[in-house]
Amino acid sequence: MQDEMKREIILDHYQNPRNRGLIKDTSYIQTDTNNESCIDEIHLMVKIEDGKIVDARFDGEACAICTSSTSIMVETLIGKTIEEAIKIYENFSHMLNEEPYDEKILEQAFVYNDIYKQPNRKKCALLPWWGFEKVINEYKSRENQ
Repeated sequence: MQDEMKREIILDHYQNPRNRGLIKDTSYIQTDTNNESCIDEIHLMVKIEDGKIVDARFDGEACAICTSSTSIMVETLIGKTIEEAIKIYENFSHMLNEEPYDEKILEQAFVYNDIYKQPNRKKCALLPWWGFEKVINEYKSRENQ
């Protein structure tokens, strides 16, 4: 994917974030994540039914990288099983940490494949995914009760 196309995708998701806006629904698992070194703060809510992500929403104040990463994450994960979503998250994390990964399963999240060149921006791209990890841990904990 060319750099110009990556910038366009990031800018589109920043200016027109998908599924932005929280709703009142207790069937969603909710979490908050923030970056202590900048303004990034994401409120995430995910609805999981029968081991599948059926909806995800977010809100918060964040930079272009964090907002677009959250929007891309939400769009990518809706419709995926928990196992598929975890695999995507692991590959995204590997990509940002310059470890081996499978770019095919990342879908649009692949636009951040060069973010490691700007170490201070890596946290911006990872923040929503850390929130997703909290949601998965909460989901698993509820399932084990």
